[in-house]
Parts: sequence; C-alpha cells; structure tokens
Amino acid sequence: MSDSKNFKIKTCLHSVSYAGFWRGQARLGVEEFLDKAKQLGFDGVMLTAKRPHVSVSDYDAAARKELRDRIEKLGLKLVCMAGYTDFTAGVDKAGIPNAEIQACYVGQLAKLASDLGTDMVRVFTGYERPGVPFDQQYAMVVEGLRLAGQKAARHGVTLAVQNHHDIASHHDMMCWLLDEVNLSNVKAAFDAWTPTLHGAGAEQMRAAVLRMKPYIVHTTAAQYVRLPRYHYEERLINYSQDETLIRAVPMGEGIVDYETFFNSLKEIGYRGYVGYEMCAELAGGGSIENLDRTARKFLDCVRNF
Repeated sequence: MSDSKNFKIKTCLHSVSYAGFWRGQARLGVEEFLDKAKQLGFDGVMLTAKRPHVSVSDYDAAARKELRDRIEKLGLKLVCMAGYTDFTAGVDKAGIPNAEIQACYVGQLAKLASDLGTDMVRVFTGYERPGVPFDQQYAMVVEGLRLAGQKAARHGVTLAVQNHHDIASHHDMMCWLLDEVNLSNVKAAFDAWTPTLHGAGAEQMRAAVLRMKPYIVHTTAAQYVRLPRYHYEERLINYSQDETLIRAVPMGEGIVDYETFFNSLKEIGYRGYVGYEMCAELAGGGSIENLDRTARKFLDCVRNF
C-alpha cells in the first residue's frame, strides 16, 4: 500500500478560467493571468496552448524565454500546457492524414512546453462521429496518440490524456487505450467530473481511481450541478423531459464527490498537481470578481486534504 501520510494537494490554476471563452466570462492576457494566479495563492499554472493565450503560432524563441522568465520570477510552477486535439477529426475523409497532422501539432506543443519549462502536455482523444464504425475511429485515436507520444518523447515530454472526449472517456476503456498505445510517456489526466456524469457513486469513483493508478499524472477539478430541462407539450397540456443541462458552481456546492476522489488519490500515493478550471458558464457570472471568489473557494476546499 502507498504511503499517504505526507499527502498534500499542490494546486495549479488553468488559464482557460480567464480566457473569455464562455458567455460573460472575463478575459485576461497571459501576464495578467500569471499575476492573478500568484495573487490568489496557487502553487502553479496550466496554460491554454491556443489563442488568446499561448499559441505555438504566436510564441517565437524570444517570446518563450520572456514568458518562462516571467513564470519563474513569480515563483510559480508551469505544471502543464493544455493542448487541444481531436484525433477522429476527418475520419470520414480517408485521403487526409489527420492523425499525422495532429501528431505534428502535438510535437510542436511538446517543444513549446519544453521551452517554457514543463514536461507535460494535456491532450484529448476524439469525438465519435456518426456513420463511421467505432473501431475505425478508435484506431485513429491509437495511431494519433502513438505518433504524438513519439514526437513528444523527443523533447522529454509526457502526454496526459484527459478523460474528456467521447473515445475512452470511461476509465476501463481509457486503461485499454493507454495499454494499446503502449508508450511510457503517454499517461492520463484523470478527472472526477467525467465518472460523475457517467453515474458513478462513491465506491465506483474510488474503484476508478484505483484502476487508473498506474496512469494518472495529472487531474483538473471543476464542480457542476444538474439543471433539469422540460418542454411544454400543448396537445397533452403537460411537459416532456429533455436532456439535463450542466452548469459550473463553486467547489462544495455541486454533484462531484471530491471528498472520495481526493481521498482515493491520497490512497494511491498520488504526488502530482490538482488543477482547477472554470470552464463552463458559472454560477454568479463571469466577472473577474466572481471568478476570483470561485477560485479562492477551490483553494479553501483543498486545504482540508
């Protein structure tokens, strides 16, 4: 059994939280975001590797050095670069080598990450496209991750595959996928909200973390609530239920069982960082004041572990 006596959560803030992607969400530039993360009291940061933050197309050697110096001067740890991949894109167009194209993009991200002082890039698998056999899509993800992992290895970078997109979002299939890719630098960024939305309870959450123990190198926390949706059927004078809507809320106010999740990370001896993101429409709105208040609630929450 792993020694968990010295377990302490190391925190990092994902810059997507201040990137202005969601309705009403305020946007900070990269330097403003770094100052914000330091001011709030985070140990490190996770930087969005696309515009408006740190895109490979915008950062030449001089800009990379300047950004790295800025991070180090603030005393922050650059934990991870957040890449944005979808290895099943173009699966219906056999003549276009999309897995190769995205693997080359990941290779560029790995070089960017290394230049900025981190050895980790977060990536996704792929969204499942209708009308294409699942195994064909799954094979593209395996091919893409394998090629991307090989390119990342040239820069000493580990790929952390997040359980986010359709392909292999469940932990059993994620383990199968990573075993099939079979590269020592292709691991998992395993998050708790996905099994929650799959319907996992406390015991299933713990079992998922234990199952993922050999692979987890990163995790990002976010908290959500379910909002039921209905539409009125005039001919029935009644309502029909629609798919449930998910909205983001502060830690401690939602449906994700972080007590079980963090205790399970402690049980397996996890020593990586726990990121935090506000990556959806948020209770209280997207003002700087509300984003800051919500980020501080995360820090207050994890102090209990």
